[in-house]
Amino acid sequence: MREVRVDEFREEWVLATADSSNRRQEERTPRYVMIQETLRKAIQAQRLPSNQILLEGPIARLFGTSRGPVRKALDLLHEQGLISRFEGRGFLATPDPESVKPMRDPLTPEMLGLGVDERPAVDTRSAADRIYAQVEEAVATCLAFGHFRIIETVLSEYHGVSRTVAREVLGRLRNQRLIEKDRHSHWLAGPLTAQAVADDYEIRVLLEPAALKVSGPLLDRAELEAMREEVQRLIDHPDLQSAAAINRLEQELHQRCLRHYPNRKAREMIGQSQLPVIVNRIFFQTLGVPQDEPLLMEHKLVLDHLLFGAFDAAASSLQSHLQAAAERSRRRLKVLSVFPEPSLPPYLLKIT
Repeated sequence: MREVRVDEFREEWVLATADSSNRRQEERTPRYVMIQETLRKAIQAQRLPSNQILLEGPIARLFGTSRGPVRKALDLLHEQGLISRFEGRGFLATPDPESVKPMRDPLTPEMLGLGVDERPAVDTRSAADRIYAQVEEAVATCLAFGHFRIIETVLSEYHGVSRTVAREVLGRLRNQRLIEKDRHSHWLAGPLTAQAVADDYEIRVLLEPAALKVSGPLLDRAELEAMREEVQRLIDHPDLQSAAAINRLEQELHQRCLRHYPNRKAREMIGQSQLPVIVNRIFFQTLGVPQDEPLLMEHKLVLDHLLFGAFDAAASSLQSHLQAAAERSRRRLKVLSVFPEPSLPPYLLKIT
């Protein structure tokens, strides 16, 4: 791989960050805002009858959320004069309650326009599961740009969840060693240093090849063939290479292929040594996957050995891949350090 030159990527940075910022902004839209907008459109399109009583519970069930975001959405709609308070309980879908006779018909996804937009009416995941990926991405992104404090109250308000849910998400990130707590119980993230990345690589170089020797013989051949086909597809079609695609490959090789290793503590240590993955993910999201990315051929070699039953050779190839990746990550972290800080959510407060 040729040496990365910062000045070659300035224009790409502007375009890439603008596009990724828009995507992240959509993903980070607070849940109460989504609910508010859905209800507003349903009222203005008259899908919701003006005499319909709006209660927190039924709306929360349709959106698969807690009542907190629904309560906030209804309060905002009331402040905007789109709905009115009902003398009994809840709201009426009209600003003029005297002109209608209240109706308690069950709410349906179609009334809210959920079926029209072809979005799932119910999200059965827990609130923590729903927001975890968004918070994890924001925290992972900030690591390369300094030292940050995570404000728990702002996090809960930003995503429209309770403090308990926010604390659960932060606890998961702490278990992954992405954040920590100081002696004042403040949640802290970063900075991501070259030494911390090197330390994680050292752990992985020591543990992963040994784990693959044991886990490799237990892997399903069809599963390995599917992994290899995906790697070959990305090699043959560079236009399909993306940060998300590379991240999936990394998870398959470094987690899925090691899952049969019986040493649980070793697996946990591998799972907690993920700073290198974050460096590469931010790099690919920022600048795109470089042409002739060596990772793909390295993955393919490991999978070829596994398919041939050459498990010692597979372990040796995995070790070589990790050692080469360590050097690439060191250079990429250096490149990232000179780029401007991206747009981050308000619950991430930079510590100067």
